[in-house]
Amino acid sequence: MYKRQADVRSLAKSGRKVALIGVENAYAVGTDLSRIKAFHDRGGRYMSLAHNGHSQFADSNTGERDGKWLHNGLSDLGRQAIAEMNRWGIMVDISHPSKQANLQAIALSQAPVIASHSAARALANHSRNLDDEQLLALKANGGVVQTVAFDGYVKIKPPDSPERAAALAKARAGMPPGGPGEMTDAARTQFRARVAEVDKQLPPAPMATVADFVNHIDYIVKTIGIDHVGISSDFDGGGGVAGWNGADETFNVTLELVTRGYTEEQIGKLWSGNLLRVMADVERVAKEIQAGKR
Repeated sequence: MYKRQADVRSLAKSGRKVALIGVENAYAVGTDLSRIKAFHDRGGRYMSLAHNGHSQFADSNTGERDGKWLHNGLSDLGRQAIAEMNRWGIMVDISHPSKQANLQAIALSQAPVIASHSAARALANHSRNLDDEQLLALKANGGVVQTVAFDGYVKIKPPDSPERAAALAKARAGMPPGGPGEMTDAARTQFRARVAEVDKQLPPAPMATVADFVNHIDYIVKTIGIDHVGISSDFDGGGGVAGWNGADETFNVTLELVTRGYTEEQIGKLWSGNLLRVMADVERVAKEIQAGKR
């Protein structure tokens, strides 16, 4: 199994496609922290301590909806989990947990962290995005934020009309808690057809555009520097950015970056270089911990 950042580079250089395994919700670890190494041994290379709901490890960003928190950040078990991820070379992902959980995780981690798919809260005030305090903490930690091209996180829109909201609720009836990604291919196709019909009859507000998305990249680069910014799509979660709503439109993002004056070297850092640098740092820290040098 290919596991290291060096493998990613060699595979990409050979012209092959590369996909790494991430664990978006550590809930499945339970309370047995030895399972973190088990996930690593099976190829897991990043892990988030919470998803869309509080876990045994950390509060989720979703606590902002009702102001209810379980741990006020990380639990004691969550703190131990950070140490285990550092020990075995799993990148700590701060995209879904709460702000307090993220700041605590960054302070505890001996290795750089990542935000696998988040945008700038200064431009779109959503709890899934990172505010300047989190961005600056991530920079000091040496990490990287993979700016996410998810419509709802790139551009905050006015609420749907009551009629559209009711139609969407009906279209989404029976959808699993994890969203379309947990559906079968056939069910997902039917779901998207229902939503498309709602959009046809009751059009939504205009989608975010590639330009809107790259505005987030610009902002984060200006705030914490080019070495701490990357790009992510979140297509499985929805995407929805006009001009980059599928892999076939990826060139549009590069074109917008070129138009704005980003160099080839900078674009390389955004698309993969910065994330691979963090991955290499995480591998190095893990070796040092295992050798008793930390």
